[in-house]
Amino acid sequence: MRGVVVSTARVVFGSGTIGELRDEIERLGGHRILLLGGRGAAAAAARAESLLGELVAARFDGAAQHTPVEVTDEVMRLVRDHGVDCVVAVGGGTVTGLAKALAARAGIEQVIVPTTYAGSEMTPVLGETAGGVKATRSSESIRPGTVIYDVELTLDLPVPLSVTSAMNALAHAVEALYSEDCDDHIAEIALEAVERIGRALPVIVRDPADHTARESLLRAAWLAGTCLGAAGMGLHHKLCHTLGGSFGLPHAETHTVLLPHVIAFTAPATPGVMTAIAKALDAEDAATGVLDLITSASGPTSLSELGLRFDDLEAVAAAAVAVPYPHPRRPSWPELLELLKAAWRGTRPSAARTTDPDLTTLTGQVVASFDTTTDPRRRQLLTSLVRTLHDYVITNDVTEREWQHAVDFLTRTGQTCDDTRQEFILLSDVLGVSSVVDLLANSRTPDTTPSAVLGPFYVEGPPEQDDGADLSGGLPGTPLWIDARVVDSAGNPLGDAVVDVWQSDEDGYYDVQLPDLDGPVLRGRFRTKPDGRFRCWSILPCEYPIPTDGPVGELLAAARRHPYRAPHVHFLIQAAGHRRLITQLFVSGGAYLDLSGGRGDAVFGVKDRLVADFTEHSGPAPDGRVVDGPWRSLEYTFHIAPEDSHDL
Repeated sequence: MRGVVVSTARVVFGSGTIGELRDEIERLGGHRILLLGGRGAAAAAARAESLLGELVAARFDGAAQHTPVEVTDEVMRLVRDHGVDCVVAVGGGTVTGLAKALAARAGIEQVIVPTTYAGSEMTPVLGETAGGVKATRSSESIRPGTVIYDVELTLDLPVPLSVTSAMNALAHAVEALYSEDCDDHIAEIALEAVERIGRALPVIVRDPADHTARESLLRAAWLAGTCLGAAGMGLHHKLCHTLGGSFGLPHAETHTVLLPHVIAFTAPATPGVMTAIAKALDAEDAATGVLDLITSASGPTSLSELGLRFDDLEAVAAAAVAVPYPHPRRPSWPELLELLKAAWRGTRPSAARTTDPDLTTLTGQVVASFDTTTDPRRRQLLTSLVRTLHDYVITNDVTEREWQHAVDFLTRTGQTCDDTRQEFILLSDVLGVSSVVDLLANSRTPDTTPSAVLGPFYVEGPPEQDDGADLSGGLPGTPLWIDARVVDSAGNPLGDAVVDVWQSDEDGYYDVQLPDLDGPVLRGRFRTKPDGRFRCWSILPCEYPIPTDGPVGELLAAARRHPYRAPHVHFLIQAAGHRRLITQLFVSGGAYLDLSGGRGDAVFGVKDRLVADFTEHSGPAPDGRVVDGPWRSLEYTFHIAPEDSHDL
């Protein structure tokens, strides 16, 4: 499409259209150009500079988000000193904002070459920040005269920026739809933009170089910006401007986080608009449909991850209420604060309802169906499970699609299980449920060795081994001498205790994951001597990823969690008259021991008392073995508790 006039702006859209830049400048009568280059658009800006040649009088690459007036003042000196009569901005919304500010002050022409999906190039709105406050104004003199959309310039846009920039465009379309100035024509254009974004963005996430999807998304940005320019802004943009101008949050990311929450807040006042948005997104609900689009593309979902402090929320709400933008549902300060708290935490917004069904009766009926269960404990577990599940579904407003996805996920989890892999245990591990059960069951004996999760790779009936046996089976790795004792809670040795030992190899694989191995390795069963000792050779364990080729791996990837376990050796100890101990010993100084900030062990198995010294040595080993090179030793005493009625 060439030379289409939309509103008062001339739009050139296509592939390779940056080649028409000089012609467009000459059409406007520009002779002395100020070229603004976006920070992520260096190659495109260089291409523009090459095309313009001697017309470029000056260049500036230091535009800042939210258009601070100090930067505009600085660049105005370039405009005056070089007699600039036209500004060309190549990049995203940041350089577009600066170009608008310069045009508003100097009355010069603008040509915008967008490389993102911000869409602000199509609006007559300028937002400037002065003294930590962002204010907007609107005038046709601010709207750029020419916009050149070149799909080729977006093909290298990184996926994370593509996601947040697309959400910026989506916000333009959504706010236009519930604006009081929206008419049928604007609504048609806005809904087309919504539909294009919903279809194109997942394709780009999978294949960033997909030309068709990039073209559709760029066209959506054009349409969405046009709508916003015609219909105006509401609560969503007010909050984004406040958070950006006064608290320094990044513009596109803030749009991304806030949009589902503002939609959910607005929904009761505009049910027809929300139905149309949901339909355009092929979703059951507008707010949750937008959030699902964001999460499926790994976009940001909380203000906290953008760096906003919780203590700042009240000030944000106060600023937004003090000078509100027009909105179909005007919020009170408490309502706005609750919206911001939900956005700060990343809470999933509830789907809009025309009526709220009374589910109390249904839950009560299901609970009552277990009244005939004679075992009191079984009845307690089942009825509590029903209440918890019903409450989860209601609180999170789970949709049919989400419910079916959960059923499919659990089905595939079961199908992944076999004799050598327990995906359900792995799921329990990564959700921390295994550790919760472990702590509840074993924290009653604080004077004994702490327990740890069993893990998915325990195999019943490991091969019996003689004292001092080598479990490595010839696999490479740093030799490890284990010399351990099993004693009771009073420190008395326990002879004839059964000790199962198993671990991964130096690449992080267990023997059951390596079908080419001839028999079990790095696992065995020992019986303690009368003094409670058992000894064996193995290899130094290393950190490793839990299996990510199944449903649990998909869950971790979707949550952007790492899959790594801290290096450890497993032990399962059984002695007559004593409680079974399942535990792990972790290598002191190893990776993933720190559980804070999501950096620790993927299954939350590390406990301070289970972090042990795997001491480095050289020379002969205690059993006389000659080791070529360094080796490690692990000396540890396991204290196990007496059996009690709780175990029977």
